[in-house]
Amino acid sequence: MKIHPLITTSEALADLCSRLAKADFVCVDTEFMRENTYWPELCLIQIADTNEAAAIDPLARDIDLSPLLDLLVDNEDVLKIFHAGGQDVEIVFNLTGKTPHPIFDTQIAMMAISQSEQIGYSNLVESWLGLQIDKGARFTDWSRRPLTERQIDYAIGDVTYLAKIFPKILQRLIKTGRGAWLDIEMEKLADPAGYRNDPTLAWQRIKAAGRNPSMLGRLKALAHWREIEAQDKNLPRGRIARDETLADLASHPPKQQADLAKVRGLSAGWKDNEIGKRLMAALDGATPLSDAELPARTPRGAPLGKEGALVADLLKLLLKIRSREIDVAARLLARSEDLELLAAGIRELPLLQGWRYDVFGHDALDLVEGKLAFAVVNGKLKMTHVDDAVPAPEAAE
Repeated sequence: MKIHPLITTSEALADLCSRLAKADFVCVDTEFMRENTYWPELCLIQIADTNEAAAIDPLARDIDLSPLLDLLVDNEDVLKIFHAGGQDVEIVFNLTGKTPHPIFDTQIAMMAISQSEQIGYSNLVESWLGLQIDKGARFTDWSRRPLTERQIDYAIGDVTYLAKIFPKILQRLIKTGRGAWLDIEMEKLADPAGYRNDPTLAWQRIKAAGRNPSMLGRLKALAHWREIEAQDKNLPRGRIARDETLADLASHPPKQQADLAKVRGLSAGWKDNEIGKRLMAALDGATPLSDAELPARTPRGAPLGKEGALVADLLKLLLKIRSREIDVAARLLARSEDLELLAAGIRELPLLQGWRYDVFGHDALDLVEGKLAFAVVNGKLKMTHVDDAVPAPEAAE
């Protein structure tokens, strides 16, 4: 594979992208910094097919990234390969308003062919290629220039190894017949809705007890205010105010701005500064949530009771057994919270639909309905359908 020098000009990037546009797939990775900002700062882009690989410097003066972004979001003929690519996709979305498509994530794919829940890239390379990655450059400040040759080599390795691993994973998926399992997961990863930062919905990410419409209305207003402040200042949300602080303010709203000096998590200066004034304005303008906005009443998070908790535990045991039997990550089959919902009587669940129902959901439902039992066979825990079980011999009179 040909490794290009760091690309810093529009001409070199356009030439590279014209060639990559003819590939069946390209592997993509990014390096970015976001510890001190709201928006991730893109510092490096790595891309490779089976023939060539390059790192691209988006911080280079006057470089035009359009050919690369067009390749990622508009060229439907080239499959885009990522590993744990959610944040990489987010960066592309922030730049273009679109997401890469079609897309394939090797971390998600590994869940369908192994019991790996969230395999890291280093472990992926070691398991498929028998190589150990030099991790010395992983804590690099990628925004600093110039980048060293070691840093660039480390970064490019994230796509050169992936270009060798992806065909192997694809072959395994074809052999197991589980490729179709991943279609929904990959489309979910590429769904632009997952990357839109809508300030009006920001409150839904904050944990708050209860369903009081007035309290949740204040939380919605405060979360909206914080999102706008963070975006305008390009600061992490937590630098403005922490989630716990917003939840406390929503539950116990201050009567006047001077009271902000007493709020844990806020600076004393907020009692008379402009940001404190804007916070109070957000609270003053808050309105109770409508019935349509209130969180749905479901058993999620509610106590199941002793019997229900025991059923949920049995379902989790069943999930472990099934995932081990077919060598699939348990989380790909079902989430723990969905098993609790199933135990509580809810039936509109992903695990009772499509391939998940065939592989696991059918047995899970049978267990809840008393049609499935556990048995120990040759020292191993197995599932036994009650109808198939051999009846115990009758006691002699």
